[in-house]
Amino acid sequence: MSAFESGMGERIAELRLRRGMTQEGLAEWAGLSVDTVRKLEQGRRTTARLATLNALAKALDTEPSYLVGQPSTFEAPAAPDDGLPSVLALREAVSPVADLLGGDAEPEDPPTIAALRASLRSTEIIRREGRLGEIGALLPQLIRDARATAHAATGAEAAAAHSVLAVAYEVAATTLTALGKEDAAYTAMERSLASIQRCDDPHLETLAVSTLSWVFTKQGRLADAERIAVARAENIEPGFRSPPRDLALWGILLLRAATAAVRQEKNDTVTDLLRRAQGAAETMGEDISVYATPFGPTNAGVARVNFLVEMEQPDSAVLAFRSIPDLGSLPPTWRARVQVDRAQATPTSARTTPPRKPCCAPRRTPPSGCGITPHPGASSTRCASEHPAVTPRWWACPTGSACWGRALCPT
Repeated sequence: MSAFESGMGERIAELRLRRGMTQEGLAEWAGLSVDTVRKLEQGRRTTARLATLNALAKALDTEPSYLVGQPSTFEAPAAPDDGLPSVLALREAVSPVADLLGGDAEPEDPPTIAALRASLRSTEIIRREGRLGEIGALLPQLIRDARATAHAATGAEAAAAHSVLAVAYEVAATTLTALGKEDAAYTAMERSLASIQRCDDPHLETLAVSTLSWVFTKQGRLADAERIAVARAENIEPGFRSPPRDLALWGILLLRAATAAVRQEKNDTVTDLLRRAQGAAETMGEDISVYATPFGPTNAGVARVNFLVEMEQPDSAVLAFRSIPDLGSLPPTWRARVQVDRAQATPTSARTTPPRKPCCAPRRTPPSGCGITPHPGASSTRCASEHPAVTPRWWACPTGSACWGRALCPT
């Protein structure tokens, strides 16, 4: 049985034995109770808080994505004639052999800057909706084209091509991270940062730090993830009259830092970071998309619910969910993810809340095109419309059995 065919408990037990640990020893190293370790290994508990997973991953010298059994390759697209997405093809585009052996593997007639920008814009919707298979099919060629233009052009055109290339590498990093290839993602970020030094977009360095913080978080390098996001946020802290784009980039960094902090159980830090991010969002007044990542009052509200759940404040999380403005503006996958948090918080609060009558016929599948699959342990139902769930229902992100950053998930 492969690592991703086994359950989380089996993976924990296997790694513990390989490292010569007892259950008591693992519990001590991870700062957890022996009962928690035992129940996870025996399958009596099939889920765990992110802080618990990160502690176990650190003690077992692995990535959290391995413990949860995150998929390591793309799903086949609905239209196979478009070509199967390939992790290998994406690796080859990020690290071409020509860089080592020399030689010119670029096309004779590289695309124009206008064509490159149009190609990048065409990926924004599928990136926002987390359609990884389509991203995987399009991205290798976009990287090759942007490299070719950047190498052939000079002056302002070369700087513009490097801007497209930097973003393409960043998208490669988030995609590889979503597939559990964090080391390859780090290589993509190194390439992105190199292009940023030669680009014409001053905001791309902030985008790169945000993505790198996400990669570090997925690697379990939580202190590093928090540190670089906070440092960059302090460096670019906007003023009261700053444009929405500057406020959004600052807020995104704060939420990245908070994502790492909550997994270290630094609740006071999370509360402070979230307060500042919400202040920026309120100043903006509405959500905007910055490099396919939305930020504003709605996104900050979603983040608040997620962090309150992680900090084990379910009653506050349910109240926060009810106050999220314009939730319907989010893509279906994002709405489903915040429903995960709502469902996790509801069982505690429901003890003092009268049951609701169904508003429509229940169904056992997510909304069409959502990309979200039922969690294996799901046992209740969800309304057929986008109304709140009648009974809490667990949903799982298509990139893993638990969502790894619902506030700013790049997938």
